[in-house]
Amino acid sequence: MSLAQLADAGGLSKGHLSSVEHGLAAITVETLERIALALEALPMDLVTFPEEDDRGRIADLVRRLPKKDLLKLRREMQARAPVEAQAPTRRRTSARA
Repeated sequence: MSLAQLADAGGLSKGHLSSVEHGLAAITVETLERIALALEALPMDLVTFPEEDDRGRIADLVRRLPKKDLLKLRREMQARAPVEAQAPTRRRTSARA
């Protein structure tokens, strides 16, 4: 996908994406979400790096799971997590919801 195609798909300007790519502009959460939507990915997919640490590797493995296995994995992880880490999850009201 070219920069122009990504800009069009994400409703962003090509100039802004070029500035972000070259480190001349800071990326916002909104821009990150638009890029992820255009790529049919999650914003998390754009900011986790499996080669850097265990959490990144775990996120990469979770990305590859079929959707049907995600609920089972979440339940297994919740059972292992300390009680204070088991806060209820919030539903987002973005374009991806």
